Formats: sequence, structure tokens, C-alpha cells
Amino acid sequence: MSFFRLLLLFSRLLPLPALLFSLAAHGQLAIEITGAGARQIPITIADFSGESAEARAISIVVREDLARSGLFRLIPTDGSVMHEDSAIDYDLWKNQGADALAAGSLAIGTSGRLEARFRLHDVNQKSDLGGAVFLTETSQLRAAGHRIADTIYEKLTGEKGIFSTRIAYVIKAGGRYSLQIADSDGQNAQTALVSKEPIISPAWSPDGGRIAYVSFENKKPIVFVHTLASGQRQVIANFKGSNSAPAWSPDGRRLAIVLTRDGNSQIYSIGAEGGAPVRLTTSAGIDTEPQFSADGAFIYFTSDRGGSPQIYRMPASGGAAERITFEGSYNVSPRPSPDGKSLAFITRRNGQFQLAVMGLASRQIQVISDAYGRDESPSFAPNSSMIVLATEVGGRGVLSAVSVDGRIRQRITVAAGNVREPAWGPFPH
Repeated sequence: MSFFRLLLLFSRLLPLPALLFSLAAHGQLAIEITGAGARQIPITIADFSGESAEARAISIVVREDLARSGLFRLIPTDGSVMHEDSAIDYDLWKNQGADALAAGSLAIGTSGRLEARFRLHDVNQKSDLGGAVFLTETSQLRAAGHRIADTIYEKLTGEKGIFSTRIAYVIKAGGRYSLQIADSDGQNAQTALVSKEPIISPAWSPDGGRIAYVSFENKKPIVFVHTLASGQRQVIANFKGSNSAPAWSPDGRRLAIVLTRDGNSQIYSIGAEGGAPVRLTTSAGIDTEPQFSADGAFIYFTSDRGGSPQIYRMPASGGAAERITFEGSYNVSPRPSPDGKSLAFITRRNGQFQLAVMGLASRQIQVISDAYGRDESPSFAPNSSMIVLATEVGGRGVLSAVSVDGRIRQRITVAAGNVREPAWGPFPH
């Protein structure tokens, strides 16, 4: 959430078990595709061979992942069941309109564990593009499907797939806030924290094992780091005044945070385990929303030091800042892309708050979100192809995802409650 639009609300932290079941039941994301790529690859995913229900579950996940990306057009299989070594009638599938075909199987391997196997074929070239084997178990069939979809995506687009990644977000429902962690397709939502107080600014550690966030549970904003595997939390910043806007350094050793301990909101650096903060900015204005560049050399941030909120960049160790945005009187929430090529941010145009992307080499800006709603909290996918953001439509908080060229669009909703504060996690380690 932008510092300039932060609302301070108050109540107390709830014990996690009290609301875990009810919120998990209503916390699943529903994703609707509202746009597609300029060119879609026509592909057939045959039903996997093996135990019918389990094998079919994997092939369904693969199809859903590829279709949701907006870059693939699924060619119907008419119920064809094929395994990874099946003979391929390339002419048949070419006549069906497919450029690529994937087939696979699910069976118990020599290790005694389930093995999900698949092979990908180029229909036009009548060639084998390779395959893979993933060890799995019945409870992890969706994960196996995501990994297969990632491999297919990378082989056919040259870009690393993001189907195995996770998204963090906050749901407000019935006066309560819950921090949720879900798969990129919105399934398997798990509740990390429930509170009567706002939870804002979740930020993933580079290894995906921890999330930093701001909680108001103690009647003031405090920065926590939450270890997902154990559920343990550690207070990182609880200094006088406000503690907010945590952002991880690429090596995971430090966090950039915003403190008001010495007056105005200023940017500090602090160890990932806590300790004494080091001040990085000294200005008469408000400096907030820090984000490290992908190489860790710079910190992008929002400041009104020039009279209106604009985006600046400074060395990661502090020092002279360079102004980055000049178009318009309101540009906030900078998010540099993981590939270092783009900067996403929120700009105000004609009274609307919209997502914009700047090419860092050209400094050219493109507004890529719809001209309605109230956008905030952009977050890049780890392959830099998509951006998830929060928006307000008809008084309700929803999420959207849009490709960096603006062509592929998704609307992401939760059945019960407003959803905010999205953060796209890193590639799985």
C-alpha cells in the first residue's frame, strides 16, 4: 500500500486457530482470463496414462496453467490417452491445428514413489523436444502438474515458467485481516496470520522461505519477519513512531525499511535478523516505499522532496538520489523488475490511479492497466513477464494480473471479502 494512501486502523491480534478453517475455506483466488497474447501457440495436452483419476488431475492442471498464461490455445484431445513413449501421428495432430503436443504418465517407479513423466513434441517439425520425470505423491499432484507446465512453457517460449510460484495477499473480511499464501493459480490457499488489525506490505525473501510484513497488532505499525515453514515470527523493527515498507536485499541479508524515529519518514537499512538501523536518506520530505534493484546496486523509492510524490533512485548504501519520473504530479510505489529492464509504478492520470511500466533503458512509459478502478501495490512475477496488483472496482478490493505489454490480463477475486496487498513470490528453490 502506498504510504500516501495508508489508512491506520486498530484492534488486536487473534489466535491463528480461531479463524484458520473459515478463512481458508473462503480464501481461494478465482482467476478469470480477460486478455490474451498477440499470438497463441496451439498445443494439445493428451490425457496422461496411469491410474485414471490421478493421472487426469495432472493433465488438467497442465492445461489450465497454459491456458491461463494467455500464450497458448488448447487443441481438444477428444479424450485421447497417451504416455510419454506413445507413437505420435504428427499428421493427424497437425490437421487438428496443433503446433505442439505433450503426453505423459503417472505410475509408481522403482523407488516406490509416484513418478510423473512427460514428453513434448514439435508437431510441425515432427520432432521430440524432450521431457522430464518428477517424483511426487498423491497430495502433490497439482505441484507436479505445475512443474510440467513450467517445463513446457520454457521449452516453447524460451522464458522460465511461473506456474510453480506462490502469491501472498491480504484478505479483509468481517473486520478481520488474514495473510494468505496461495499457489500462482489461486489454489491451496493457506493462512499465515489472522488479525483484527491491518496487515500490509508483505514482501518475500529471495529464497521464498520468509515473508516480511507490517502488522498493526500492537496499536502501531511494526515490521515482522515470518518464517513460513515453522510459523515463527521475529520483530525486526519496533522503534519509536512508524515502522513500515520492508523490502529485501537480493542476497536476503538486509531489509530496507521506513522509520519515523527521527522525524519525517526516512529510509533505513537493517539486518534481516534485526539490529541497529542505518539511515540511508536525509531529506525534509517524506521518503518511503524502498525497493532494491535486481542487482542490489540501487534502491528505488518514493519521495515528495520535490513538492509532489515522485520516484527516485539512490545507491543501495545511501547517497545522492536521482529523480526517475517526471510525467505527471503523482508517481508512487516503484517496483523494479527481476530482469532489471523495467520499472512498474502507480501513476495518477485524469484522476485515476493506474499501473504504468517504464523501460529503464529508454525511460519511455506505458500505462497498462484499465482506465477504471484504483490501482496499488504492483508486484512482478519472478520471470518479469507479469505484474499482479490490487485495484478497487465498485468499492471492492480485487487483484489483477497484466503482462508487461498490457495484452494478457487476468481478474483475480476472492468469494468472501476484499483482497489487497499482493506479493508475487520467487522461483521455488
